[in-house]
Amino acid sequence: MGKHDPKKKTFNYKSSSMVEDCEGVKGATADFVCFHCPLVASAEAKPLRNTRKQYENARNSIARKGVQRQRLWRNEVNQRMLIACEDKKMELEQGMTVEQCLIKLGVSREGVLAVQQGGRVLEMNAPVTQPGLLHLLTMHTEEGRRIYERSVRFLLLAATNRVLPGQRVRIEYSVSGGVLLRMPGHAITEEETRTIARQMHAFAAQNLPFEKKEWTLDDAIAYFDAQGQADKVVLLSRRTTPFFHMYGLDGMWEYFYGAMATRTGMTQVFELTWLPDRGIVLRLPAANHPEKAAPYVHRAGHLAVFDQSTRWCALLGVNNAADVAEMMEGHRFRHFIRLNEALHDKAIADIAADIAIQHKKIVLVAGPSSSGKTTFAQRLALHLNVIGLQPLVISLDNYYLDRDSIPLQEDGTLDLEAISTLDVPLFRQHLAELLDGREVLLPTFSFKLGKRNPGGTPVRLREGQVMVIEGIHGLNPALSEGLHTEAIYRVFVSALTCLNLDDHNRIRTTDVRLLRRIVRDMQFRATPPNNTLSMWPSVRHGEETWIFPYQENADRMFNTALHYELPVLRHYAYDLLKAIPPENENYLAARRLIKTLNYFPDIDEGVLAEIPPLSLLREFIGGCTIEEA
Repeated sequence: MGKHDPKKKTFNYKSSSMVEDCEGVKGATADFVCFHCPLVASAEAKPLRNTRKQYENARNSIARKGVQRQRLWRNEVNQRMLIACEDKKMELEQGMTVEQCLIKLGVSREGVLAVQQGGRVLEMNAPVTQPGLLHLLTMHTEEGRRIYERSVRFLLLAATNRVLPGQRVRIEYSVSGGVLLRMPGHAITEEETRTIARQMHAFAAQNLPFEKKEWTLDDAIAYFDAQGQADKVVLLSRRTTPFFHMYGLDGMWEYFYGAMATRTGMTQVFELTWLPDRGIVLRLPAANHPEKAAPYVHRAGHLAVFDQSTRWCALLGVNNAADVAEMMEGHRFRHFIRLNEALHDKAIADIAADIAIQHKKIVLVAGPSSSGKTTFAQRLALHLNVIGLQPLVISLDNYYLDRDSIPLQEDGTLDLEAISTLDVPLFRQHLAELLDGREVLLPTFSFKLGKRNPGGTPVRLREGQVMVIEGIHGLNPALSEGLHTEAIYRVFVSALTCLNLDDHNRIRTTDVRLLRRIVRDMQFRATPPNNTLSMWPSVRHGEETWIFPYQENADRMFNTALHYELPVLRHYAYDLLKAIPPENENYLAARRLIKTLNYFPDIDEGVLAEIPPLSLLREFIGGCTIEEA
């Protein structure tokens, strides 16, 4: 039997389409099942119809020939391959597990949760079936942190099921040091929290395996239905693949949306913090010291804005991805968009009224990348106009230093997120002169040239006017040093999505902002997604250093997330992300985003017209008219 020709089109069971060059079939034997698609092929096979029965017949036929699943990737028994990891390399037997490979190579497994080989994540007990470099995934890598969080969440779910059998648990959103979870219908006590924590630590100490088994879709749906997990039932009913992997612990089975640790002993660092009348914070390893759990820092403003968003979810009737999909299929999405926008408009109007009541002269607006600061500031200015104020909007972007004058970091690179990239002395001078009633020349910065344009725009603050100043560093005390604090009103904006995939699997707010930025960068800067993905870790590091530490200085927080935006972002980003090839260093990040977007239907072109021109989302997808005369 000949080898599979990756350039030859092969039937894809999942999408009922013809696919080319599937990474899961390269180098496979003639008869095989590809567990990526999954697809069925052989040298003589004819394309199969997209029916479950024919798919299963093909699997059974292969099994009868004695082809073991562990060897489907191997051309012959005991074939050897060159495997490298860190500074070591060795020829090893094909099909050895990741853990066996690391032992043979003499690579320390301490803190290693999985490995990445090319565009795939391999769990520690997964067979290594092709030669290449193994990258260790630890708590110092993004994917490693996600694996750890999923695994600890499963510890928590299993421990809660032991302590409070049948209790519904909903994993919600990021808080200081970890994630918040609630128990709908039950006011969890401090003693129950301690008992769950003890059970989690007991599971971890026993070093139990996270069992991994392939289930049929029908069996999984039946299981979750019997467990009363309607959210899982609805979501999985939308899947088209007939088989997938489930994970088990202490008699409980769960489905997660990514790789997991293989044993409970790999996830020993965590703590629980009880929040009265709210829930539990699952505290994860600290970013800089993963050997201990991050401390919980109470951020009242952060929690308050999420409380508001939770109320909005209840009002809109959406909590999970399937709720949005059902709304689209029920032809109620246009109304859904209108409600979202009305809630945003009312919240912005409330902030404007508060500014007027307090007679503030300066409004500082800050937030992380792709939070919608620019459009928010302009819409806030409109509402200030409505109540009789004449706002002067100033962008901190225009105070950037020329690129060639920005000091380099120790490693010779530029930190474009640091406050040192701004001409802070000039900004302070202009602010003081404007408050004194003097005229200043506001600078304009050319991002194309990387330098400030000559001259400037003459402006003067008139009697009764208020300045609205927006930029990522807006809440940094260095900008307002020396000013009377009673004259300043601070607003922190961010996209804090409250939508989950299901009760146990959240959608990260950072992923939504990344999708926004990918779309915006391509729409307005001709920057391909690969470039945006490459720079994102640096952006996130800058946010953690320069932006988030000051968010609690805000007088108000505003959530720019729109519950309808993920289907819209899918419309613009999906094909761009799909085009990133497996050998690309950002393939894994792209696949993560695609997995989330897969649970949202594509939006009809006609419905996009329902998004108003002043929507915060227009800042990213285009069509925003707020700055037009």
